[in-house]
Amino acid sequence: MLAQRSCAIFSKASKASTAGLWSSFLRNKSTVAAAGSLKARLAELIPLKQQQLKELKTNHGSKSLGEVTVDMAIGGMRGAKVLLWDTSLLDSEEGIRFRGYSIPEVKQLLPAAVEGGEPYPEGMLWLLMTGEVPTAAQVKSISEDLNSRAVIPEFVEELLDRCPRDLHPMSQLSLALNALQRDSIFAKAYKDGINKKLYWDPTFEDSMNVIAKLPLVAARIYQNVFKGGKAVPVDMSVDYSQNFANMLGFGENKGFVELLRLYLVLHTDHEGGNVSAHTTHLVGSALSDPYLSLAAGLNGLAGPLHGLANQEVLRWILNMNKSLNTNNPTKEQITNYCNETLASGNVIPGFGHAVLRKTDPRYTSQREFALKHLKDDPLFQTVSNMYEVVPQILTKQGKVKNPWPNVDAHSGCLLCHYGLLEQDYYTVMFGVSRAFGVLSQLVWDRALGLPIERPKSMTMDSLTNMFK
Repeated sequence: MLAQRSCAIFSKASKASTAGLWSSFLRNKSTVAAAGSLKARLAELIPLKQQQLKELKTNHGSKSLGEVTVDMAIGGMRGAKVLLWDTSLLDSEEGIRFRGYSIPEVKQLLPAAVEGGEPYPEGMLWLLMTGEVPTAAQVKSISEDLNSRAVIPEFVEELLDRCPRDLHPMSQLSLALNALQRDSIFAKAYKDGINKKLYWDPTFEDSMNVIAKLPLVAARIYQNVFKGGKAVPVDMSVDYSQNFANMLGFGENKGFVELLRLYLVLHTDHEGGNVSAHTTHLVGSALSDPYLSLAAGLNGLAGPLHGLANQEVLRWILNMNKSLNTNNPTKEQITNYCNETLASGNVIPGFGHAVLRKTDPRYTSQREFALKHLKDDPLFQTVSNMYEVVPQILTKQGKVKNPWPNVDAHSGCLLCHYGLLEQDYYTVMFGVSRAFGVLSQLVWDRALGLPIERPKSMTMDSLTNMFK
């Protein structure tokens, strides 16, 4: 029935382009969605959301969302309400909500591999795409779908194998995504003249293919740069996180697999204003396909003020330990080192947030994991001591709006505990996770027909003259 409706809409395009487009789609398993599948559910939800958007524009389109100040314009649009982003919303006090659900609710409601354990990232993908909590069967269907798409062309493998080992892993990840764009279904469909009402369909297919291929690319980078270059095939019988862990070489460590599930879930999305999310949306608004859009977003994630922050935290801690000649510094030693850091004109990484005004719930979730699985780890004890010490130091300064730790303050010590010590790789794992959120939103950008992004910029003279 879905295929019949899609064909009826698409028949408005030229007959010549239709044949080529649909044959291309069918070769890539796209248009016919199995009953009960994620794609079939999206097809049911899209008309409802389109109507909701229409009513929103009709009833409230001319209403103000608040003032945009000169400080906001100068400060990188900080706090300006100028984006539509449905998959998550960040509250300054409560933290992130994924489709309306808090992190504790997500951990409770989403199906998990182990009773009382961490949720499957596949369940988060269903939630982000649909706004609905999936069943265990629906999660399994996504695992199977992603496994069936998990293959990368030989030329991309050769491209990665030929990269110099000192080329940053994030640069290699972006390079591979741009190379994989050769197989973009959306790019082919657009070239063939697809009706814009169907843009969401090939965008969905590309997005699922990208999410499926990312662990293969990411693991190959890890193996090439840090290990012996061993390639591990996809196991069609296991879930996304287990496969990723297998390819990294940590698959037999059940604790690491559970941590990976938690890590991938927590980093999926953080509303639309952060650099990686906004960049993916911005580039996608030009109808660039998901490969190009995500590659752009990941280039933003690679910046030291965004995704590199997690490795900066760990390096700061390890440098402190080296300077103090201990693996378990006291609170007094940590306090003194923090004061020295601030006196030298540097910041204490991992504390503070552009929006949050309390401890990041993602930090809290990781802390709960550590208390459950590695409470005696010296690095975790240092992170715990910093949790007690650093906010007091920053509060005394009187200049910091949020002295509390964010997600980056904790993730490094967890990865170190399980033996993943290569800090330059941490942002690659962040990128694999962030694809879930930004590509889910990109599918909806195309389903809702959102336009190209084009804010108005001002010169300093023009701003000054406005107030004369």
